[in-house]
Amino acid sequence: MREDFSSGYQQQEEIGVVKQTLKKGIKKSKKGIFKLLFSRITVVAVLVLLQIFVIIASLVWIQNYTTYIYFGSLFLGIILIIYIMNRDENPSFKLVWIIPIIALPVFGVFLYFFVQLQPTSKIFQHLLKKNIDETKVYLQQDKYTKKKVKAADPLVAGLAHYIEHFGSFPIYDNTCVKYFPLGEDKFEELKIQLKRAKKFIFLEYFIVERGDMWGEVLTILLEKVREGVEVYFMYDGMCSLSALPWNYAKKMNALGIHCKMFAPIKVALSTYQNNRDHRKICVIDGHTAFTGGINLADEYINQVDRFGHWKDTAVMLQGKAVRSFTMMFLQMWNIKEKKPLSYEKYLNLTVEEAIKAPGFVMPYSDSPLDDELVGESVYMEMLYQAVDYIHFMTPYLILDNEMITALKSAAKRGVDVVLILPHIPDKKYAFYLAKTHYPALIKAGVKIYEYTPGFVHAKVCVCDDKSAVVGTINLDYRSLYLHFECAAYLYGMPEILKIEQDVQNTMLLSRRVTMEDWNHLPWHVKFFGSVLKFFAPLM
Repeated sequence: MREDFSSGYQQQEEIGVVKQTLKKGIKKSKKGIFKLLFSRITVVAVLVLLQIFVIIASLVWIQNYTTYIYFGSLFLGIILIIYIMNRDENPSFKLVWIIPIIALPVFGVFLYFFVQLQPTSKIFQHLLKKNIDETKVYLQQDKYTKKKVKAADPLVAGLAHYIEHFGSFPIYDNTCVKYFPLGEDKFEELKIQLKRAKKFIFLEYFIVERGDMWGEVLTILLEKVREGVEVYFMYDGMCSLSALPWNYAKKMNALGIHCKMFAPIKVALSTYQNNRDHRKICVIDGHTAFTGGINLADEYINQVDRFGHWKDTAVMLQGKAVRSFTMMFLQMWNIKEKKPLSYEKYLNLTVEEAIKAPGFVMPYSDSPLDDELVGESVYMEMLYQAVDYIHFMTPYLILDNEMITALKSAAKRGVDVVLILPHIPDKKYAFYLAKTHYPALIKAGVKIYEYTPGFVHAKVCVCDDKSAVVGTINLDYRSLYLHFECAAYLYGMPEILKIEQDVQNTMLLSRRVTMEDWNHLPWHVKFFGSVLKFFAPLM
């Protein structure tokens, strides 16, 4: 039975949370030295570094204490290198392991076993796979739609076949799509749609931070809870380091919002904590869904100036394809739930009007815990299918050899390949790493632009006025290999032309980078970028 919000205590608690959420004082992007030194993120970092120090000191002591342990590790290291060389994985990851094993046999061997034998990741992988298998029955590919796609474009039909069989999501027709070229635009529509909710609201976000944006959303959510709407809210555990209090989920649950943290940060070395939930999903009543790069924090709607103007994008889906986003959320929510939410309950809803729309929409998600690189595969397919142009907007450019080859190959065969990146970086190490790719790409004919007004956080790919992807997937290792991600692939719909127009408008506000610009870069940018490139698969 739903809690009664008429009690004075609950009303005071509710008002307190909203007021705290709406505070503007937290908007300062630069925090004082004292606050930084005693913040949770500093404490966690110090304790983790302490663990690393203890492990290294122990290994050094063992290595110096007995020679045969060293040579035993050396022999085991040779076996491991042979094993790693024969694994079916990206060569960059193989290199990251092989060099430490050769250079520091004891430490390298220990580290490899420590990472590969993490029980938490394997348990999580098993539970997620179980949920995905359970939802397959609700995500069956409609045969009539499949035939329509093949008739429209056999290459797209091939991509849909891949996503259906290896990503577990079908392609849909009759879905309306609305594109938002800025976070402010998406925010206004999000509030309208949230207020219309009658049955349930699902929210899953990487970053949630108290301020105007989250304060207004939270006010609507609390009003919906009072009306009897079910609200489920999940945010990534990284938020607990600085953006939200550790007990924020408990406060939300006390207010009637079903809330949990995904993978709470713990003061322990674990590769499980490296796989973050980078998805941004909002589902309303099973008929409306949002995704894109926009989190629930004020910089995403330019209420806070952190790195100049914040350029971000999103899409809203209405119609049949929303089913896939509903399933994505439930698959993740039901992990470790003693009483999993019913899939049928949130799917068998009566739609007031049958939606008729041209084109096709294919939502999909990507998991770091399986061997399928769905996010990268979609981008690669678009690159190899491109005829006239393919344009990207991405905040980061940290690429593996396969993606670099695909970008260069498209440019060399005459395709207009454009990458729009930030001119003002949020992370300098990522900025330096991105620049290490510039010479090879520019020489191959890839056009690189930097958005001079500020920071591009959009994750957009648009190709030949026919297809586009809008989602959460950056062109970097973290998105393509290490994070949970999601996106919507669009084909043959009018909104694709609006996406390309937005790319063109963004290009007008950007400066094209030339080899002369690269040659005049400070030496330390080139040097540190080159050094960091070795660690790129981990960043």
